[in-house]
Amino acid sequence: MDRTDFIITVYCLVCDQYQMIKSQHKIRRGGFAPTLTDEEVITIELCGEFFKLHSDEDIFDHFREYYRDYFPNLTERSLFVRQAANLWRVKAAIQQWLTLVSGQANDPVQVIDTLPLPVCGYTRACRDRCFKPYADYGHCAAKNLDYYGFKLGLRVARSGMITSFPLLPARPHDVQFLEELVEDFSGTVPADKGFIDAFRHALLDERQGVFVVTPPRQGMTTPHPPKLLRACKYLRKRVETVGSQLTERFAIARIRVRDLWHYQHRLIRKILAHTVGVFLNLQLGRKPLDLDGLLA
Repeated sequence: MDRTDFIITVYCLVCDQYQMIKSQHKIRRGGFAPTLTDEEVITIELCGEFFKLHSDEDIFDHFREYYRDYFPNLTERSLFVRQAANLWRVKAAIQQWLTLVSGQANDPVQVIDTLPLPVCGYTRACRDRCFKPYADYGHCAAKNLDYYGFKLGLRVARSGMITSFPLLPARPHDVQFLEELVEDFSGTVPADKGFIDAFRHALLDERQGVFVVTPPRQGMTTPHPPKLLRACKYLRKRVETVGSQLTERFAIARIRVRDLWHYQHRLIRKILAHTVGVFLNLQLGRKPLDLDGLLA
């Protein structure tokens, strides 16, 4: 589909989800209604992220320049940015609901991983005052990267749809977040070598019904059959693909804001944009992670 069809499709999808959330929760407590509806604001944000426009200024300028006929009330940038930030709970609820209606939240096999999220240059970390005391120094062994910031936890269904995305501190080892990454889930969880911990695996299997499968390190024995290890190795590529899409297409590692509240808002917006792309591909019978082919 072209960009115009994509904007209309996303707007209809957002309207459906917004009305359902509004019927269950009170979104606005009073005051004057905004000139730009919440559905329009969320649509502009999601389409802007999908068009690789990652700052509020770029999104506003692009849609005001090229799609003014579709959004005639898009007049003042400060009002747009403020309204968009205040809707972060709505966007998080839409993301959760899309995973439910698509059936991906109930997938019995979901892959976990973490993604480094630098918040500034490593040499500037000692002078950073925006995220103290939340941000910290961390190391990503997969990318051989030392950075200052956070970790993004990812739990991904076999289709590639993100079902959970907790924001985690950067310093602790990945295995310490195993319980948080599989919260409210029971089933099979392929993971990489960073999540090897036989005691935690046995505890999760006993208490929660979570079967964690990790490849063995060199010289290490494993109780898992080779066929299961090969299947899990193939599935782990899904979460790696999702991580590369978030990093490259949605620039999730280049969020530059001054406080944690705005940081989480931008993070949720990017995750929701990715979820909408996967959801539309599933509805159209296309490959779920083929986001580039979704737009003509």
